[in-house]
Amino acid sequence: SQFESICRTIGSVLMAIVNGIGSILTAIINGIVSLFDIVISCLTCGRRKRTHRSTRTRTHTTSRV
Repeated sequence: SQFESICRTIGSVLMAIVNGIGSILTAIINGIVSLFDIVISCLTCGRRKRTHRSTRTRTHTTSRV
């Protein structure tokens, strides 16, 4: 009976450790994903501005012609 209780306590401790590691990893991954979202949004905004500038130059060239 003591051996079974020891095994149960060890199992519960291991499960708690695994759950803690999983929560930490999920938090780290969520932070990385949010950072990537910010970087990608900035890059896409820059590309959008560049495309707007190119379209403006194109419209200017077409208006000149």
